[in-house]
Amino acid sequence: MAKTGENKLSDICIVYDRVRWEEKELYEKAIKLGHKSKMIDAKTLAISTHNGTAYYDFGNIVLQRCVSHYRGLYLTACLEFLDSKVINTYSTAEICGNKLLTSLYLSKNKIPTPRTHFAFGPEVAGDIADKLGYPVVLKPIVGSWGRMVVPVKDKDVMESMIEMREEMPNPLSKIYYIQDYVNRPPRDIRTIVVGDRIVTAIYRYSAEGEWRTNIARGGKAELCPITKELEDICIGASKAVGEGILGVDLMEDEKEGLVVHEVNNTVEFKGAASVSEKDIAAEIINYAAKMAE
Repeated sequence: MAKTGENKLSDICIVYDRVRWEEKELYEKAIKLGHKSKMIDAKTLAISTHNGTAYYDFGNIVLQRCVSHYRGLYLTACLEFLDSKVINTYSTAEICGNKLLTSLYLSKNKIPTPRTHFAFGPEVAGDIADKLGYPVVLKPIVGSWGRMVVPVKDKDVMESMIEMREEMPNPLSKIYYIQDYVNRPPRDIRTIVVGDRIVTAIYRYSAEGEWRTNIARGGKAELCPITKELEDICIGASKAVGEGILGVDLMEDEKEGLVVHEVNNTVEFKGAASVSEKDIAAEIINYAAKMAE
């Protein structure tokens, strides 16, 4: 029996397509905290509009943890069709998984971000970069771990990138997401936001010879103090995309101060857990149990 004021015990289902440190930690923490828990490989699922959940037991809350954006997104839509509670929701996953949509929602809700421009043809993309002045940053609108994020140093590089992207079969490569190059320290800030509060914040420093700060690319983590400004911006960003369990990433612009450049839907937190004073997995499981009530 749960004590008064504590979350009731829940049946927490973790859906994944690749088992990482985070999924193991969440499963083990759920069991340790007394909840029922199971892990289901999304690649084994087949959901029908007719048989409902006849073949699967998704418990009373699902943590959607697929690495594949599209697999996780459309599986979430199916789970919500079956009336399963899913963290994060389809709406939040759709916004956070698309940098263009994320930028629109952040801007609409007055969250500080780098100046960002969208172009829907190769010539206008080149014109925008020329007008902004180099360097600029060219990003895919869907992608993670800093893949295909390119600092474009001059017009020649921009023309080469446009030519390459126009030859790609993926139609999303023809949509250009161009961002001002932010003058910042050789680090960014990753915050883990659970519901309506920040659980922890870390600085992520670039690995030697690498300008991107992703820990998956060899970056290192260091604890970051949670100031009132950081808290307000991150909670605002979380609410702008629909709340849930999120990684809000910020940069320290020399002129503009803190700016949000990404909100992650299926956030990795191994790096943050290595330096954080908080038990991030426990915070996530407790939130999931609360949402399951």
